[in-house]
Amino acid sequence: MDNMKEQMEAFSRKAEDIVDRVGQPLKPYIPAMSRFLIVATFLEDSLRIITQWRDQLAFMEQSRGFPAGLSHIFLGLNVLTMLIASFCIIAKKYQSYAVYGLMGVIVAQAFGYGLIFDMSFFLRNLSVMGGLMMVLSETMVKRKQMFAALPQMSETNRRMYLQLAGRILLIFLFIGSAFHGEWSLMRILVSVCGLAACLMVAVGFKAKWSAMFLVLFLSVLNVFVNNFWSVQYSYYKRDFLRYDFFQSLSTVGGFLLLVSTGPGGLSYDEKKKEF
Repeated sequence: MDNMKEQMEAFSRKAEDIVDRVGQPLKPYIPAMSRFLIVATFLEDSLRIITQWRDQLAFMEQSRGFPAGLSHIFLGLNVLTMLIASFCIIAKKYQSYAVYGLMGVIVAQAFGYGLIFDMSFFLRNLSVMGGLMMVLSETMVKRKQMFAALPQMSETNRRMYLQLAGRILLIFLFIGSAFHGEWSLMRILVSVCGLAACLMVAVGFKAKWSAMFLVLFLSVLNVFVNNFWSVQYSYYKRDFLRYDFFQSLSTVGGFLLLVSTGPGGLSYDEKKKEF
């Protein structure tokens, strides 16, 4: 049994070395790619509001009961916040403020559009927030405490807790998708494999491998399930598929950032290194 375990660990290390060598040329570009994907859903949402401005106003005023002026302010602030914050994250400028701004947009839209009790919307946005937390953890650097005599959480500890929260929140998109829809043998097999990888990400066991698997897995699944480009433009379902497609892209970006930065100190992988 011990011999088999040692063989598995040796094979795992060898495979990791091969993947590292193959992926070496892409490594410098992964953080930038991941940040762009994380904000993709906000860029798409701001573009959708702009191109459907009248329809959006009509929905807010007629269906949600917003006064005329307030609906303009609500949608305008959402668009400005999403565009400015997204470009800040891509450019790595004022990222903390940008992350808080986008989190505020998620909460505001949940109440504004009346989706606060929509479970699918809730789980998907938890995953998007997980990606934003991964971005926020990147901004954590060691700084001197302002009041040395008072107990304060170090930036390193904050980063570890943010990475843990980000890892856990990222997996909710797949959890929501796994239990939504009609069941079949193929769906059960896909769900079991995906949920196993999600569990490994959450506890930080072979986290980079699991996250890499989920990047590839969710990317393929996203193309086949949320293929909005194959639906007629006038069909109402097109907007829902496009929304789901870009939200899935943002979650993929979060997993890709996890591949780049690692799972953090509060993970099985890091604890194992200490022994």
